[in-house]
Amino acid sequence: MKTIVETVKSGVVLVSDGAWGTFLHAKGLEPGQCPELWCITRRSDVLDIAKSYIAAGADMIESNSFGANRLKLAHYGLDSRAKEINRAAAEISREAAGTSRHVIASIGPTGKILMMGDVSENEVYDAFAEQAAALEAGGADACCIETMTALDEACLAVRAARENTKLEIICTFTFDKTVDNTYRTMMGVSPADMALALVKTGAVVTGTNCGNGMERMIEIVSEIRAADQKIPILVHANAGLPQNRDGAVVFPETPDMMAGLVPQLVKAGANIVGGCCGTTPEHIRAIKRAVEGMEK
Repeated sequence: MKTIVETVKSGVVLVSDGAWGTFLHAKGLEPGQCPELWCITRRSDVLDIAKSYIAAGADMIESNSFGANRLKLAHYGLDSRAKEINRAAAEISREAAGTSRHVIASIGPTGKILMMGDVSENEVYDAFAEQAAALEAGGADACCIETMTALDEACLAVRAARENTKLEIICTFTFDKTVDNTYRTMMGVSPADMALALVKTGAVVTGTNCGNGMERMIEIVSEIRAADQKIPILVHANAGLPQNRDGAVVFPETPDMMAGLVPQLVKAGANIVGGCCGTTPEHIRAIKRAVEGMEK
């Protein structure tokens, strides 16, 4: 199997998976529970999520390991089980993906703010290194460092994965639209700032996830591509901006609505397209059809 970078540089647009958290809650995950522990206690449910996205046509799937660094797991008293949980998460996704699809294991933020002195750089680096190595041991062939907002933390995560594994390293940030119609993370990072810093640090794919529906992702991708003409770009878009309807949070973009914007997203510079919050296997199936339609 070609690497992700080799594949997209040959001109192929790849399809990634959709939301995991949404799916876990639909299966009974309660507020306050550790989602990642389900890799041990509810393995079959986690495997079902991974298989659902493969069946929908995804070329790559993530893993149920977003918050499985030791600093985040400490909230549940599970920090000593970080290696076990991450390895199990990757093994589940590898089982679903087989040998013909990629596993881009999920690595999320630590929840700590370096500039506030909550934690040291060495502690953050060590937590990410431990997580990445365990994911690789479980069968991942890439990692997706995602939902980042701060360059210092993201660069530590990229460096930890690069120096301690052979994984292909993807790193994506979450941006908000400002009052002056520009995009910034909550820590003030622009799409261009992100792209330049991550390429220098060693990420081989960059991009954006969460926080925005497909339409706004087109604008963000355009900014990333203007800053770097070569690096592959991954987009995991929400199914629109969340809305409160009768006390429930819903995501308004249907599979067809998201799929209809795929050609514009690819034209803007995206090489890998998938979903984040609110997206389902049906969204990924529709995105896959849109990508296949572009290739005809």
